[in-house]
Amino acid sequence: MLKRVLSLALIAAGVGGIAVIGPAASTVAADGPGIAVLPDVPEPEGSQFVPGTANYVPVTGKAATDIRSRQPTTSTTRVAGASGTYVCPGFSTIDDAVPLSAVMDDTFIWSTYAPYKVGDGSGNVNWKLNPHNNPSWYMWLHSLRWIGQGVTAAAEGDKAALDHVTAIVHDWVTDNPYSWTVDAGAHESTMHRTNVIICTRHAVLANLGVQTLPAEYSWIDQALNDHATFMINHWGGAGNHGTDESIALFGVGCTLNRDDYMLTAQDRLGKAITTAIDAEGATNEQSTGYAQFNYSLWGRAVTALTGCGVDPGTTISTRRELLAAFIAHATTPQANLHQIGDTVTAKTYNIAGTPMEYAASQGKTGTAPVDRVKVYSAGYVFGRSGWGTTTPFPQETAYSLRFGGRRALHGHVDHTSVTYQARGRDIIVDSGYSGHVNDGWRPWVLSPFAHSTLTTPRLADANPATKLTRYTVKPTADFFEMSDAPAAGVNRVRAVLVLRKPDVVVTLDRVSATTSQQFQTLWHLPSDQTATVTSRTAAVAKKAGENTRTVLLQVPYRGAVVPPGSTLVKIAQTAPKQGWVFPNITTRNAAPTVMFARIGKSVSMLSLVIPIRLNGQVGYTTRMSGTTYVIDLTVDGVKTSVGITGGGSLIRMS
Repeated sequence: MLKRVLSLALIAAGVGGIAVIGPAASTVAADGPGIAVLPDVPEPEGSQFVPGTANYVPVTGKAATDIRSRQPTTSTTRVAGASGTYVCPGFSTIDDAVPLSAVMDDTFIWSTYAPYKVGDGSGNVNWKLNPHNNPSWYMWLHSLRWIGQGVTAAAEGDKAALDHVTAIVHDWVTDNPYSWTVDAGAHESTMHRTNVIICTRHAVLANLGVQTLPAEYSWIDQALNDHATFMINHWGGAGNHGTDESIALFGVGCTLNRDDYMLTAQDRLGKAITTAIDAEGATNEQSTGYAQFNYSLWGRAVTALTGCGVDPGTTISTRRELLAAFIAHATTPQANLHQIGDTVTAKTYNIAGTPMEYAASQGKTGTAPVDRVKVYSAGYVFGRSGWGTTTPFPQETAYSLRFGGRRALHGHVDHTSVTYQARGRDIIVDSGYSGHVNDGWRPWVLSPFAHSTLTTPRLADANPATKLTRYTVKPTADFFEMSDAPAAGVNRVRAVLVLRKPDVVVTLDRVSATTSQQFQTLWHLPSDQTATVTSRTAAVAKKAGENTRTVLLQVPYRGAVVPPGSTLVKIAQTAPKQGWVFPNITTRNAAPTVMFARIGKSVSMLSLVIPIRLNGQVGYTTRMSGTTYVIDLTVDGVKTSVGITGGGSLIRMS
């Protein structure tokens, strides 16, 4: 039985200009060798579709130039996939592949939802079904990725599987005629479905042991041309969506010997690579989870290009190396990604030979990055006490800060927010990623109120751009200052000092408004802890049976009075929403949020976050030293002094 390796790949490049799309051929060219197709890495927990928004816009401006000159080779010399086991891309659901028995029964399975029978068992599917009113569920149904086990079985000689998966694909094509722009789920999943149709085409050839597609399956090539035309006319731009589209478009071109498709895809990939991954290695996704996805995505792009005889050049590999370093810095001591933007709780990929290997293995293998603190102009600070060379890797402390441009793509309105790990656990967390279900939770998860920052609850969020105005990195004290205008008539400055030995995070929030407002500095805590207000100025969080507690203090700054009721704990609150964490898009956990609140036109709030052993003691006194306000702090017997200068700098004095 003929078998083929289908490695549907990804593409990379760097190119300026718009490729000229040649006229469509009047007939489909003779079958080419096709494109090798590697296993796909699913997007982080679901679709990218956000109802009512335009998340993906075409990229403009300068682009790299090392790929467009590398034209596809002629059809007689293109590199075909090696023979071997048939492996198609994109056929796993977000968790596990849908079993063949379910595919043969027209049963769709996605995420944690119960299996759902979407057809009559003959491949006749009701494509309008959406029993959970979940746009991600609906999009992945239309992606056809769930029939992957059936396509694989068909390619390996299972005639019943071939008949059934071709029936499903043909049913989709018949029930969703070109163009499907009015159906957001069908639109969003076009590139995924294209890959499945390519793999289905190869399965037909492999199952029948032929080199040319039989006439009764000619509808497959027409469907591929329709999908290619759709992606040409509706490019998603320089985000991961557009890159996925370009890879699929290139795959159609390679499969059908359409150089015009391949050239357009190459041109778009060339434009996208330097926007998707900047010169420092940060992505435009504003999400650590999608940064990691982009690392795999662009690797698959290289494989797609080379699989069809196109030299990918050097731009992609260079940018991916920078992105690997970004991901390593975005890794916590527990080998998880800092949960920033649309990111679920996720481990860092262990990619041998890259900085990710060292971070993911917690220092067991690989080479440690050089920098202890890394500042990315795209809007990230990642810092840590070390890389596990003198302290066990999991016991190092680490933190992240956010600034930069306005929220876009998979970002949140999280500027000036903090995440923090110490004593082998999360101390300050992000509220996570709720997916795109229209249940009212996504607006909260996107909002400042789901992040550890200063908020203005009575004013509309302005989705601000935030400047990193200054910073200083020293061996045991890292200082950063950020400023922005989070709402109309409001100016905000946050200064952050991260100490080591003892481990303390100090923040000074200074805010002014044209009218008197309530201001809230929020500290989001892990869902496995409980928190209690212990005094007018203090709260304590801990997990039963664990030798760690977190002391959160608001210090009366420069003689200000902390009013009664200004330290609160919010948990599992729904009106307004507060006190929740989403470790993934289908799980919402109650989690304590400590709130320091004030009312006025001009407010300064000085916060200390101190992780300490369960019975450790914290004490402090304050004094003035000239124009510098000094906190003399004792943490479990270790003394240090923090100064706040007249200019607002936070410094470690001892």
